[in-house]
Amino acid sequence: MLQIAATELEKDKSRRESEKQNYLSEHCPPLHLPGSMSEVQELCKQLHAKIDAAEEEKYDMEVRVQKSTKELEDMNQKLFDLRGKFKRPPLRRVRMSADAMLKALLGSKHKVCMDLRANLKQVKKEDTEKERDLRDVGDWRKNIEEKSGMEGRKKMFETES
Repeated sequence: MLQIAATELEKDKSRRESEKQNYLSEHCPPLHLPGSMSEVQELCKQLHAKIDAAEEEKYDMEVRVQKSTKELEDMNQKLFDLRGKFKRPPLRRVRMSADAMLKALLGSKHKVCMDLRANLKQVKKEDTEKERDLRDVGDWRKNIEEKSGMEGRKKMFETES
């Protein structure tokens, strides 16, 4: 079996080599290098012309690809717009006063002054008894000494009721 497999591998290798030779003879003409300088220059000009043609074709293909990708992006954007699920860009935080914002929106012709802070209500803080007690406590050691013992507990019960 090993001999049969070896002969099959040799046949396969020779078949591939012949296919390669046939392909090269069809698609690649044999290379002949000219002997004189003018013939070499002419060959170079022909090769450069072929390279330029290939580059132009490559450029045209790239332009077509870019155009088609742009069309695809536009179509995807239209699709998302129709669905209502378009991607919103992240918003930047802008520090601007209300007057500056109105000026930017309405233009410089309109003079609108919007002082929002003037419209706010001012609330005076009422002193509650607890806050007064906290302020009047003073030294905490003195407070503990007053509350220690039976008299201090008696005072606590009297002040709570």
